[in-house]
Amino acid sequence: MPDPNGFLRYERQLPKRRPVPLRLMDWKEVYPPAGEELIRDQATRCMDCGIPFCHEGCPLGNRIPDWNDLVRTGNWESAIESLHATNNFPEFTGRLCPAPCEAACVLGISDDPVTIKQVEVEIANHAFERGLVPQPAPVASGKSVAVVGSGPAGLAAAQQLARAGHAVTVYERDDRIGGLLRYGIPDFKIEKHVIDERLAQMSAEGVEFQTGVNVGVDITADDLRERFDAVLLAAGALAGRDTSETPGRHLKGVHLAMEHLVPANRIVAGLQDTTPIDAKGKHVVIIGGGDTGADCLGVAHRQGAASVTQLDQYPLPPETRVGVKDPWPTWPMILRSYAAHEEGGDRVFGVAVQEFVGDADGNLVAIRLAEVSVQRIDGVRTVTVTPGSERELRADLVLLAIGFEGTEDQPLLSQFGLTRNRRSVLDADGGWQTSAEGVFVAGDMHKGASLIVWAIAEGRSAAAAIHDYLGAAGDLPAPVRSDQQPLAV
Repeated sequence: MPDPNGFLRYERQLPKRRPVPLRLMDWKEVYPPAGEELIRDQATRCMDCGIPFCHEGCPLGNRIPDWNDLVRTGNWESAIESLHATNNFPEFTGRLCPAPCEAACVLGISDDPVTIKQVEVEIANHAFERGLVPQPAPVASGKSVAVVGSGPAGLAAAQQLARAGHAVTVYERDDRIGGLLRYGIPDFKIEKHVIDERLAQMSAEGVEFQTGVNVGVDITADDLRERFDAVLLAAGALAGRDTSETPGRHLKGVHLAMEHLVPANRIVAGLQDTTPIDAKGKHVVIIGGGDTGADCLGVAHRQGAASVTQLDQYPLPPETRVGVKDPWPTWPMILRSYAAHEEGGDRVFGVAVQEFVGDADGNLVAIRLAEVSVQRIDGVRTVTVTPGSERELRADLVLLAIGFEGTEDQPLLSQFGLTRNRRSVLDADGGWQTSAEGVFVAGDMHKGASLIVWAIAEGRSAAAAIHDYLGAAGDLPAPVRSDQQPLAV
């Protein structure tokens, strides 16, 4: 039974972020660990609603009221068991997920929602600190599965399948496991020892990891078919969206966001000493107002940029839900500020770049931007420039953080006889299987670039489908169908 007055006695409160001057001197996580008293107080705010809409907001169907009440009463061991029942990696989602569950929290109708995300990450932190993370020893099934890609979808599927007794090998073309978690997301959002702790647990459960293997080149589809009973493709959607039609895109100093983030992360990891794209002393312009743009912003600050300006073609959104067009419990269309925005820089809304301006040597020196309006006409997004609004902004470095177009075209696809659809991702039937027999797909490679919580949900569901395909006994949890769309985001 929850505390019926908890939400009246405690206000929403998050742990204080590390001071800006201090955190700009390193790459450590912005949030320090929260005290146990704070987290228990915040969990006490959960009302255990008769209809917990937070379940609907979470693609994984996390049992949020259950583990909130377990934290409230100090039962951390049962809390991590409840959390792990639906989420393989709460230490990832608790740091990186934008928390659609909180947007759907019933308390949020008239008050601030429960700090679900913070409670989640502290449950995971406590579990690792106290050795409460389980390491099942399954009975071998005699079946084997190859997982191509080691992002959250591939890892979630691998763990589920290994726990069912299947021999699982995860292939990653980078030199370390983790996908975008490893090199695409800066350490100030997730320090990499968090990933390594989970990988150690998965290794203990029997998952085999192979790094530096470009599947389709180093080993072929025929090799996989010969060695394994099933294959899961979970290589993400890493093809960055570009602005190749914008004049001046060829200039030196205009780069895709990942061309900036990946080498910066490798420097922090001690794998290289310098980066070809350094913001130190430069006037930086970031095009795009989402998570990736905020990551570039935080990296530019830590590299010592002279100035940073973030551009968004959409108008400045409101700070709270407005009117019937943005009702609870849907994902609210509000202004989202990240920790990086506390650290400096300017944000400009309702503008779009018309031209990248260069000097005689082909170096970027400025951008020409204009105010715009964005509308949907007959279902097509149309951007209209406001006449007479053009102006120039100094820029030595432009980072394009405008999303991803889909999964990369690669030899493995043609080897399996697969082609990308009009969204540049792979289709699957209701059982997560592609048109190639025994070859399944999950995560961004199937859904397109989306939330980490959706990647984990797809990985778990694909694992359940593979388990069934292999004719193994029993069922694995399957939180979503292959054709299911987000309900809250």
